[in-house]
Amino acid sequence: MSCRISWIAALLCLTALNAVARAEPAGIDMTRWRYNAEDNVYYQLGIPYCERLVDLNYQTLALFVPGSYLKGSPNGDGTYRCVIDEKGSAGGYRAENAPIVVPVETPGYMAMPALTDYASVKAYADAGFVLVYAGCRGRAHGAPLGVVDLKAAVRFVRREAERSKDSAERLPGSVDRIFTFGMSGGGAQSALMGAAGDSPLYAPYLTAIGAVQGVSDAVAGAMCWCPITNLDWANEAYEWNLGVSRTGLSAEMRELSGKMAESYAAYVNAAGFKDSRGNVLTLEQSPDRRWQAGSYYDMIKAEVETSLNHFLADTPFPYDAGAAARQQGMSVIGRLDLPAAGGSRAEASGAIEERDHVVRRSAAGSVTLSGVYRTAQDYIDALNAAGTWVSYDAAANTATISGLDDFVKALKPAAKAVGAFDDLGASQGENMLFGVGDGQGAHFDAHMAELLDGTEYGPAFAADLAKTDALGVGVQQRLDMYTPLYYLLESSAGFRTSNVASCWRIRTGIEQGDTALNTEINLARALENCERVRSVDFAMVWGLKHVEAERRGSGTENFIQWVNACLAEGAAPPAR
Repeated sequence: MSCRISWIAALLCLTALNAVARAEPAGIDMTRWRYNAEDNVYYQLGIPYCERLVDLNYQTLALFVPGSYLKGSPNGDGTYRCVIDEKGSAGGYRAENAPIVVPVETPGYMAMPALTDYASVKAYADAGFVLVYAGCRGRAHGAPLGVVDLKAAVRFVRREAERSKDSAERLPGSVDRIFTFGMSGGGAQSALMGAAGDSPLYAPYLTAIGAVQGVSDAVAGAMCWCPITNLDWANEAYEWNLGVSRTGLSAEMRELSGKMAESYAAYVNAAGFKDSRGNVLTLEQSPDRRWQAGSYYDMIKAEVETSLNHFLADTPFPYDAGAAARQQGMSVIGRLDLPAAGGSRAEASGAIEERDHVVRRSAAGSVTLSGVYRTAQDYIDALNAAGTWVSYDAAANTATISGLDDFVKALKPAAKAVGAFDDLGASQGENMLFGVGDGQGAHFDAHMAELLDGTEYGPAFAADLAKTDALGVGVQQRLDMYTPLYYLLESSAGFRTSNVASCWRIRTGIEQGDTALNTEINLARALENCERVRSVDFAMVWGLKHVEAERRGSGTENFIQWVNACLAEGAAPPAR
């Protein structure tokens, strides 16, 4: 009898699980729009994008649509029933071909609270963009749940647009023209949305929250400012690039830093990074045995010189370095005029250090730039104040540098301890990201673990690397899921297992101590050699640190112009 009851219970349980797996979120109610007359925007808040909500604070989305795309009839309660205005246009787009943009405001991989009030999106609405603000879980919940939520939101919007495409009461915007954008951890997750479209690794997580099934979560383009990503080798890259600037290390830490740098060289030589002509890039041992030579090294050095020469070409002299520094300090990571739902308004739109809760230490290079420089030569002289490392050709207004070590010591010193992302005490933001959803930090770098085997840190690394999350998935697979290069490099098991976005724009402040030069450069090189990618607009911005770095103009203006350029050139829709 007990066996029969157990069998029936198991059958009922399986039936319930199958029902959950098939369940999908309700649709968008086209009779419940609100209207902001000042911005001429119709909007809706609090729309669940998955069936099994884990947390309503995060897993709902807000829609913002240019007013000219819809004709609204008032319901008498402050809401409107809307239908498509077939003649309406904004920014050169119509309802059927308007791009859909998705901000990813997750600095330090923090959670992105759902909106509970209107947020001004005027710049995007005036450009003709439909904006989808999707709340998502963050690092305290554990990877990959932030990107899982963003994917679920994209699937929901795509389903809604496609199933009502022949109706007058349909959602404006083209689901073949979805672009994500974000900075820092948000830039990283924007990159993942671009690289990991339709990755099968995400399927169990999407099913678990009742995400829409049978439609694509791939996007057409990704904008990434200072993306802190490719964390599988980020610790080792940091030591290879910035380790030379460290002072006061114990013998043990100095040895660890050196071994990490050496292991990074081995990784580069196996990864198969290529230049723009398809030539494989490699590292070679330098006389100091630090692997600061070879075609890969030369490529990184050339990027630094390109950044400096862009600065010289862009900058009118006299140049006020103090004013530039103050402007950088004002740079924020709030793309929208956010309400206080996600914390205070200052926290929601403040400087990156006020929001990401990343562990940094004070770090100063040998060069301090301040005051007004009358000429480019005066500026170059200031760079060389502690020793000559920049050579300047005044006639051509171009410069070269003696080497990466000199650049790092002068302007880009390490701002994080050895184990920049996998802190030896598991106290860094990324440690929490690869925890198991309990809000506690955990180690995730198997390469560091190998080097630390037999030391006091070895047992903690071994224990954490053996952990699995709520779905029974191990750390390495979760790390793969959160590594864009896993999907982009031919040497990786994830190559050609996803639908990669066709358009990319990457900007970073070259002097930031948050990550190595390699991070963004590796991503750019991999994208440039990916057959599914049509365009890569990449630049490292001289004189800027961990900010929304742009050579000129604002991030919002440049993002809008870039999306328009991608679509004018005929960005291919994502495969699905």
